[in-house]
Amino acid sequence: MFFFLPLYDDNPIREPPVVTFFLIGMCTGVFLWELGQNIEAVSFSYGLIPAVLFGSAHLAPKLARIPPWATIFTSMFLHGSWWHLIGNMLFLWIFGNNVEDVLGKVRYLVLYFASGVAAAFTQSIANPASHVPMIGASGAIAGVLGAYLLLYPRANVHCFLWIIIFFRIITVPAWILLSLWFGMQLLSGIGSAHATVGIAFWAHVGGFLSGILLLFALRPSGAALFRPAQSRGFESARPSDFSGRATFHRGSVPPSGPQRLRGPWG
Repeated sequence: MFFFLPLYDDNPIREPPVVTFFLIGMCTGVFLWELGQNIEAVSFSYGLIPAVLFGSAHLAPKLARIPPWATIFTSMFLHGSWWHLIGNMLFLWIFGNNVEDVLGKVRYLVLYFASGVAAAFTQSIANPASHVPMIGASGAIAGVLGAYLLLYPRANVHCFLWIIIFFRIITVPAWILLSLWFGMQLLSGIGSAHATVGIAFWAHVGGFLSGILLLFALRPSGAALFRPAQSRGFESARPSDFSGRATFHRGSVPPSGPQRLRGPWG
């Protein structure tokens, strides 16, 4: 059995990540609202359906509650399960607070939503006849990951590793972790071109690339790229020794328990 999960990075932050808190709170609040509704009906009403967006299909009147273009934005706050929500919010918390710290609140919001829009259109163009609702924040979060890669490629991400009976917390350079993640999304998108899957891989690809491009446009004057690491890579410790001392520097977020991740729109 093999299990690998990012927990937190080694970058300090200067200001409280208010916008990241807000986005996590909004997604969590909307999901709690979903729990009291018919989640399938909510997904069709407020999720992004490519065929409806491009006008080749139409929802039943009782489901068509908002204009199709508006679902580009409402879909970013919907999630299909607790695991879906937790996985997305964990990634937003790990990588979003530092990007917000560099860009500032307004620029960070622009990058987040613009990446989400780019992700939605990338997935829709890849499968324009799809009648499957796309929901989740991962397209926008992928843009945050792309921006983080340029700002902190040498930062170390502390990850939980479980191989059968072997448990460790290891530090992995962000450029390796995020490059592997992007490569997996790209290969999965290519491999699923003619298959029906529950993960919008092309949304990840589009969001990630848009985040890289948007960072160049939104980066404040003087904000450095390729910042140095705050700890050494590929070090490890037992989870029982994991206290933020000795080998590990105190990170920018507290450790979180392992969770199984899902795609952006499961």
